[in-house]
Amino acid sequence: MKKILISGLLVWMLFPSAAFSQKANVLTTKEKKEGWALLFDGKTTTGWTTTAGAPVPAGWEVRDGTISAVKGKKGGDIVSAGEFGDFELMADFNIAPEGNSGIKYFFTKYEKGGNLGFEYQILDDKLAEDNKKANHLTGSFYDVMPPDESVKKTNAPGKWNTMRVVAKGKKVEHWLNGIKILEFTRSGKEYTDAVALSKFNKSVPAFGTVAKGHILLQEHGADVSFKNIKIKEL
Repeated sequence: MKKILISGLLVWMLFPSAAFSQKANVLTTKEKKEGWALLFDGKTTTGWTTTAGAPVPAGWEVRDGTISAVKGKKGGDIVSAGEFGDFELMADFNIAPEGNSGIKYFFTKYEKGGNLGFEYQILDDKLAEDNKKANHLTGSFYDVMPPDESVKKTNAPGKWNTMRVVAKGKKVEHWLNGIKILEFTRSGKEYTDAVALSKFNKSVPAFGTVAKGHILLQEHGADVSFKNIKIKEL
């Protein structure tokens, strides 16, 4: 028995992720009971379209359980078929060095301003060109509110990170790798002042006052991959 226990410990020490990792793009029994649903099945682009409603173009590739925008192939942004209001969203992302991307939510067409959404920014904070403003860094509410850099823990480009957004009523939270890095309310003076200073200040209706919208994966000219994209309606 002692030898068996020691052998098992050695396996865990040598291969901890293999011993305990959850298979990608598969919901656990607990997650299913809690109401989680996969937005990406790990094998196809089912459930996703372009922003114009067309099939996902070849610039997006599904391989080894990931969906990736490939640099130079101009895949464009893609959106979920469904729209969501109160929800919890999670996804793993991997951005290339110097890369820029994002995941948008509440994405919809405004009467004035075109197609807009709240963007959870994904960036190489050190080397990407768009790293000059705090509200443009990874985990920010893009161009509106910055993340708390004092608590933010980001894995380097080329490695996986886990994002999470919780939206309930007017309250929104951004999480990165298990740490809450931003919290705001979609109303009040702080919010309206921040929007007034952003590129979204001329939208009609006022930016962020929509009740629901699509989830969007952004193609911004860099290699970026996503997996374990899942959502729970609240």
